[in-house]
Amino acid sequence: MQIVRLTGGSGVAIDTLPVPEPQAGQVLIRTAVSALCGSELSTYRGQGSTQGNPGHEAAGVVEKLGPDVASLQPGQRVGVSAISGCGTCLPCQQGQYTWCAQKAFFGSMHAEYFVIPALACHPLPDNLSWEVGALISGDGFGVPYHTSTKLTDPAIARVAVFGAGPIGQGQVLLQTHLGRQVIAVDLSARRREYALAWGAVLVLDPVQIEPVAAIREFTDGGAEACIEAAGKPATAKQCFQAVRTAGIVVFNGEQPAVELSPSEDFIRRDVWAVGSWYYHFSEFPRMLALHRAGAPVAKLITHHFPLSEASEAYRAMAAGETGKVLLHYS
Repeated sequence: MQIVRLTGGSGVAIDTLPVPEPQAGQVLIRTAVSALCGSELSTYRGQGSTQGNPGHEAAGVVEKLGPDVASLQPGQRVGVSAISGCGTCLPCQQGQYTWCAQKAFFGSMHAEYFVIPALACHPLPDNLSWEVGALISGDGFGVPYHTSTKLTDPAIARVAVFGAGPIGQGQVLLQTHLGRQVIAVDLSARRREYALAWGAVLVLDPVQIEPVAAIREFTDGGAEACIEAAGKPATAKQCFQAVRTAGIVVFNGEQPAVELSPSEDFIRRDVWAVGSWYYHFSEFPRMLALHRAGAPVAKLITHHFPLSEASEAYRAMAAGETGKVLLHYS
C-alpha cells in the first residue's frame, strides 16, 4: 500500500509498505478520504517522522475484521475517532474516550489502509458524503462542536476567534450558524477571506491593526467569548484582554506555558477559562443531526488532492492558502 511519510524540513514522501493486519478488537480500513490538520505542521516543518504520518482524520470502508470484533461488518462505511479508550471504564461507557486513563492515539491515516479499534468507528449513513463523514468523525468539526458545548449561555452574542486555521475556521462557521456575531483574527489574507465567507462580521490582520483594541471597540467593551485557536502564548494573552468582564476564554490551540495573573485576568473581572480538546465519541449523533439541520460542514473544505499530490497539499496548508484540505484515494 501507499502511505505518506513526513521527511522533515517541509518534505513529503510516499512510501510503499505492506497492508497492516488488524489485531484483536481492531479493524482494517480501506481509506476513502483523509483530512490534513494544522497540528501536523510541527512534524511537517520539523524533524518529520521515521515512519508513517500524524494524519488522524479519515473515513473509509471496513476491509477486514480482527479477532473478537462483532460490532462491524466488512464493507461497512465508517468515520473514525483518532482517540480510543479502553472500552470498559465509566468515561468509555459514556462515550468520553478523551477522559479515559488508558486512552490511545491512532494516526498514519494518510494511507490507502490503516487499522483502528472497532470501538472508535462511527458507522456512516449511505447518503452522507465521505468528506462530511471525515470531518464530523474527526476534529475538523469535532473540536468546534465540543467547544460549542461549553458556550451555551444565551448571553453570548459576540465571539472572537484568534487564529483562523482549520480549527478556527470551523469555529467561525459553527458559531455563525448558531446565530452569533464572530470576529476572526489571522495573519493570512486568504484565511481572513475564508472567515468572511463562513460568516464572520469582522476580520482583523494583527499586523495592520491592534486586535484587542479593535475587538473592544467593535463590541463596546469586549466579546462575551474568545476562542484561542492559534496555539500561541501571545494570542492567549490577547484573548483575556479582548474578553469582556464575566466572559469566557476557551483554549483550543496546543501551546507552551502562558503567564497569566489570577488577580488581573480572572478574579477582578470574573473571567472564566476552559480547555476544549478533541470531542466526545458520544457527540457524533448530535453533530450529524446539526449537519442534517443545515450546518454547512462541507464549506470548510477548500482543497482536494489525490494521495500522489500530498506534498502540494501540505505546502498549500502550511502557506495559509487553504481551509480544510482532503486527500482522496481510489
